[in-house]
This record gives sequence, structure tokens and C-alpha cells, in this order.
Amino acid sequence: MKYFRKLIGDKCYLSPISIEDAERYTEWVNDLEIGQFMLFSTAVYDIDQEREALKRIMRESTTFAIVEKDTNKAIGNCGLMGVSEVHRHAQFGIFIGEKTYWNQGIGAEATLLTLDYGFNILNLNNIALEVYAFNQRAIHCYEKVGFQLVGKRRSYIYMAGRYHDVLIYDMLAADFESPFVNKVFERSISDDAGRNKISIV
Repeated sequence: MKYFRKLIGDKCYLSPISIEDAERYTEWVNDLEIGQFMLFSTAVYDIDQEREALKRIMRESTTFAIVEKDTNKAIGNCGLMGVSEVHRHAQFGIFIGEKTYWNQGIGAEATLLTLDYGFNILNLNNIALEVYAFNQRAIHCYEKVGFQLVGKRRSYIYMAGRYHDVLIYDMLAADFESPFVNKVFERSISDDAGRNKISIV
């Protein structure tokens, strides 16, 4: 499978989604161990439906495949939905479908790369997310990268016989330090300055 390095971290890089991964995504979205943390937990997808869902996601949002660097293997996706150019805000979402890569810091790195794209390429000011209160692994990840808890939807989703709260987090551009985009820009400016420097003897 061919992927393209749009934003690059130490453990993973973000690439445009490949529609050829539809079968892999179908496996992920039908796995309840993964789906219990996602909105698609109540849905049943076959490959054709998942292929159409991926096409819709690619049209309607800024979503990337998360690709592990050492193996060049897509292990999930992340992205920004509901982007408003007027109000400069968006909603963030992520999932790691390959469970062997859970708890390895890749989700945090992919989150930072996506925030970098949102704040420093799309010029957003506020990026928010919603997370189920029982998803402690995700909550730890979001708080680790700097999201702040700003609200709660009480008894908002029903899972495994009872209702659960949904927590609302957000981050502002002023609170974010670029791990990739600004470094690429600064390096490019520095290289250009060096090439254009005129020596006077």
C-alpha cells in the first residue's frame, strides 16, 4: 500500500487515507472492543458500506491515515471535522484500529500532528473533542497533549446496560506549541537565507 508523508513524527506519520484499506477498516469498525469507544459501535458495516463511508469522510473532513513509521502500516485514522473558516474552530477525532499499537504513545503523537495541521496550516483557533467518560486511555492521551476539560454531557450515551457521561475538551491555538509544521517552515527559511547570502570580499 502506498502512503504519503504529510506530517511526520518520531513513531508515525499522517497520510491521506487510502481507499484500498477499506477491508482493514471494515474489520476495525466491526470489532466491539474498538467500537465501544466510538459513535459507530451500533452500526454493522460491510466492505462496500465502509468504502463509501471512507469516501464521505475524505470529502467532508480533513482526515488522515495514521501510519506506523517502521512498517509503513496504516493503524488507524485521525482528523478534523466540522471545520469553520469563519469561526476558526473544528472537532477532533481519532482511533487506533490495530490494538497491538495501543498504549505506545502513537495516539498522542498523531493527535499532536493533527493539532499542528489545524492550528498552523488551517489557521484554526479552537479545536474541541468529545470522549466517553469510561474511555480512560483516551482521556489520558488528550490531557497529556494539553486538552482542557470544559464541560460534560450527563448520561448522554448508553453502553453495556447503563448510561454514561460524555466529556468535552478543547484547546486554543495560543496553548499549542508546534512539533512539526513550524520547524519545517523555519528550516526552509534558514536554508533559503543561506543560499541567497551574498559574500562581499
